[in-house]
Amino acid sequence: MGLLIAACMLSLLMMTNAQASGPAGAGDQVVVRPSDTGEALVNPDMGWTMHFYSNIPTNYGSQLEPSDTVDDFPGLSTVYLRLPWSMIEPQEGKFNWAILDTPAQRWIAKGKRVAFRITCSENWIAFGTPEWVKNAGAKGVFYEFGKGPTGKGWTWDPDFGDPIFLQKLDQFLTAMSKRYDGNPNVAFIDIGSYGLWGEGHTFMTSQVPDDRADKIVRQHIDLYVKHFPRTLLCISDDIVGHDKPGRHFPLTDYAIFKGVSLRDDSIMVQPPPRSWYHSEMAQEFWPKFPVILEHDHFGASKDRGVWGDGSLLLKAVEDYHASYMSIHWWPRIELSENRKLIDRINLRMGYRLQLREISWPLHVTIGEPFKVESMWANAGVAPCYPGGFMALTIKDEKGGIVSVLSDESLDMRSLEVGPPDQAPVKGHESEFCIGLIAPTTHPGKYDVYVSVGKRDGTPVIALPLPGNDGSRRYKIGTIEIGEKK
Repeated sequence: MGLLIAACMLSLLMMTNAQASGPAGAGDQVVVRPSDTGEALVNPDMGWTMHFYSNIPTNYGSQLEPSDTVDDFPGLSTVYLRLPWSMIEPQEGKFNWAILDTPAQRWIAKGKRVAFRITCSENWIAFGTPEWVKNAGAKGVFYEFGKGPTGKGWTWDPDFGDPIFLQKLDQFLTAMSKRYDGNPNVAFIDIGSYGLWGEGHTFMTSQVPDDRADKIVRQHIDLYVKHFPRTLLCISDDIVGHDKPGRHFPLTDYAIFKGVSLRDDSIMVQPPPRSWYHSEMAQEFWPKFPVILEHDHFGASKDRGVWGDGSLLLKAVEDYHASYMSIHWWPRIELSENRKLIDRINLRMGYRLQLREISWPLHVTIGEPFKVESMWANAGVAPCYPGGFMALTIKDEKGGIVSVLSDESLDMRSLEVGPPDQAPVKGHESEFCIGLIAPTTHPGKYDVYVSVGKRDGTPVIALPLPGNDGSRRYKIGTIEIGEKK
């Protein structure tokens, strides 16, 4: 790692100066060609999701101390909370929000985000949907897991299209949306109210006929879209059938039309060549929305001989153009046994904005425009969905901000993605001016920092660059500012 950092710093110091003073010209340019540091980046709309609850509340955060947010897992951006509705609203109108908010706040306090799935069907407890919904008159069936409705089962599925069930679900989502819709701490919410474990299938449970399922799933999509218009929603690929390959289906086309993204919970459950079924389907989603993957419980996948060396997981990231990946096991066990794989995935998952080259005049004059040329690439598999704009921040020797120069003409969302080590590079020219009218700017030598973020120059996106000032601005060199003549 020391050699890598040294190489990065050496690259940063690569600059050419033809003259020490005088007007800026072709021979008086600072040219910097940074190297990618190789570090894992935590950024909006991407990263590893930590299954604090995986349906069963004791999986997999129960062994963590309250202060432990697994900060040593590189690229962990989101805590994922998946629980049955019956545990959130055990009595009608009386909510157990603390079961969600307590772990969520642990990660939010560290600058991370939270994601949710609230399910209505579970095979390990009798009622994923609260029993009071059944007692209110909602129709449903008892089933035997793997056999369907036999009259001998002890687990209950609602009729997912029953009017009373939908009414009660609507009321629950109303309450949930007041807390979480548009909340900047929420990364995404699964549409998890249909099918076993919220995965969109019933072939092992109540066995809803396909012609009914199509209408019901649309009803559930519409309910979530109504209540969460300002939050990224996703739905399981299994709504079209857990093992049906293909790119276009009426239900997934409807989801895209409604602004809903895709989630695949079945990665590496089965051995090759069918380690997943719906990477082709994902091609319709990833150009528009972040795609979310969940691998099988790591220990179970390994025990069945499916996991192998883990390279299939990286292939899934490539094939799906995935932005999120689960930590679906005890997190430090998964990390300790797969560290090299996780590091490789972090170089590709989501987006990774690389500043390949940037140049600016060594000498500029207060109040007079100058040009900056830069070259950018996205080395990830997915677009930079939140977008972002380059800014140069000029600082004095005390770290004070002398000037913020933001360029709104290049949105990083527009950078195209490519195969590994083949990301297209986009050149761009910016024009800036320091100290025009105000604030007061004194002649002198200053540090130059680059960042990507909001239009007003607020940094948002972490970059794989050294020299971070702690606010996602990265030192790339110096500039000399002269008095206006």
